[in-house]
Amino acid sequence: MTRRLLIVNADDYGLSEEISRGILRAHDAGVVTSVSVLAVGPAVARAAAWLRDRPGLGVGGHLAAVGEDPPLLSAREIPTLVDRRGAFRLGWRSFMTAAIAGRVDMADVRREFEAQLERLRYELGLKLTHVDTHQHLHLYPPVARIVTELAGERGIGAVRVPTSAAPGPRGMVIRHWSRALSTRLRAAGLSFPEAYGGLDEAGSLTLLRAERLLGRLARGPAGTIEVNCHPGEPTAGDRIRYAWGYRWEEELAGLTSPSLRETLRRLDLDLGSFTDLPTPGAQAASR
Repeated sequence: MTRRLLIVNADDYGLSEEISRGILRAHDAGVVTSVSVLAVGPAVARAAAWLRDRPGLGVGGHLAAVGEDPPLLSAREIPTLVDRRGAFRLGWRSFMTAAIAGRVDMADVRREFEAQLERLRYELGLKLTHVDTHQHLHLYPPVARIVTELAGERGIGAVRVPTSAAPGPRGMVIRHWSRALSTRLRAAGLSFPEAYGGLDEAGSLTLLRAERLLGRLARGPAGTIEVNCHPGEPTAGDRIRYAWGYRWEEELAGLTSPSLRETLRRLDLDLGSFTDLPTPGAQAASR
């Protein structure tokens, strides 16, 4: 059996110190090989410094236009992304409702994403291997265009392509947008893992669900796979502020389990990061 590349990427690094420490544990003692850093996260400045001690950990940008934490730019600079208090919409549903109704100016999205990339790269000194978005907003084609352009302009070589195996209309729309994003990235000469898992399991990627997901993805033809996850060690305050129902500690336990490493060995999956992806030309030739 041909061995395949597996990227295990933990999202929301910088959300809080405790969640960030949990992510680092999932790397130090587990299978996490890459993180996506939230520039608007309250703990991002402190947590970014901890990454310097882990040169083998890939680091990407987790761009946000929704969520509990405020944007980097003022309400005057991005008026269609925020309310009167300068706060983002909380979730993708309210963002999509407003965007489809024409109440979101994509120029505002671009300005805020640019500011977040500037903070990650220049203020915090992070070298970014990839880019993705909080709550996968870049599946939406107008946001996909912005993220693709920003990655190309800033020399960020890879972008996540989320998808879903869920039945029903929502899963169908996600898969349609996922295919469109893949086509856009290929045209731009950007890399991405050929298979993906984690959207359907967000916040509940326990050991059992991780093993089932990896088994399903490994049965497919893809030579490169990304699984995104959400490990952490949240405080009571984190649970109140980010009331998502996430099972951070259970994900951490699964990602550091010897059983999961044995599953990777049995499935002939080699851990790596976005820098290990083949070039877009080589990726296309392999299909």
